[in-house]
Amino acid sequence: MSQPGAAKPGFSAEQRGSAPAAGQGGAPEPGAKVHSFVHEAMASMFEVRIAGEEAGYARSAADAAFQELDRLDAQLSRFSPSSDVCQINALKAGRRLRVGIATFECLQTSAQVCRQTGGAFDVTIGRLYALWQPRADAPPHPSDAELAAARELTGMDLVELHEEDFSVSVRRAGVRIDLGGIGKGYAVDRMIDILREWSVKTALVHGGQSSVYCLGAPPGRKGWTLNLRGPGEQGEAYGRVDLKDRSLSGSAVLDKWRHVIDPRTGRPAMGHAGAWAIAPTATLTDCLSTAFMVMSAREVEEYCRQHPEVSGMLLDRGAAGSKLLKFGKWDE
Repeated sequence: MSQPGAAKPGFSAEQRGSAPAAGQGGAPEPGAKVHSFVHEAMASMFEVRIAGEEAGYARSAADAAFQELDRLDAQLSRFSPSSDVCQINALKAGRRLRVGIATFECLQTSAQVCRQTGGAFDVTIGRLYALWQPRADAPPHPSDAELAAARELTGMDLVELHEEDFSVSVRRAGVRIDLGGIGKGYAVDRMIDILREWSVKTALVHGGQSSVYCLGAPPGRKGWTLNLRGPGEQGEAYGRVDLKDRSLSGSAVLDKWRHVIDPRTGRPAMGHAGAWAIAPTATLTDCLSTAFMVMSAREVEEYCRQHPEVSGMLLDRGAAGSKLLKFGKWDE
């Protein structure tokens, strides 16, 4: 999703003594070994970096994490006809569908963040997103009638979650769920859970350089060092942050025709060039970096004030150049 259509670059992980390419993890200290493993899923390249473990053990732990990633990809994808998401999108009004724990938890968190952000994050945005996709390399121009019809089928209030049997129902047929704005972050968290089960103490996991979780801290360091960067392959550097047992996600728009849609208006957000969020989980930062893209600076500031465990940063560009707005705690 992102709100479907936003790219999510956001960071690169520093390697001591070098200026790394995006997504490269930090070495704990000179001469120490960090084992790196990559795996493609959710239309992105996921990476697991493990420090302080023997190579074979690290490989086995990473493989277990990637197996969990593949399982989640099959369940959460909107492209697989057998996935929970596709089956929810085919539901008739009032019919209930039992879904997997992952899907249910993603929807629960989505509903919570939707309420907390005043609707700035909404996974029922599928109908609106489709209207704003370019056709034949031309910018989209949905009509007022098309927008009104799509908005009638948008809103988390149209989705009912039944905790007693982990089932989902919709109030109207035609609601389109898209978990692209939460799925990668959720997968990163579950992969970290697998690494913890393997007794891994120090690791970094990221999904497509958009959402990262830093487990523990490499020896002699206070955390994994992440360089914040702006949109594009050669994104401008905007500082660095050291993370330990925390997550960071970033969102940005790269294509002028692939807009970030504000669920509250049904139209493209005209605000920020990029947004970052830091929070205790990648599931939450994935949602919030998306929401912050369409929220005003004042709204982001108020959200961080009410949720002191969250930090936010916005990148705004104008005639006078780029401006960074930071909210919450940023240890650089």
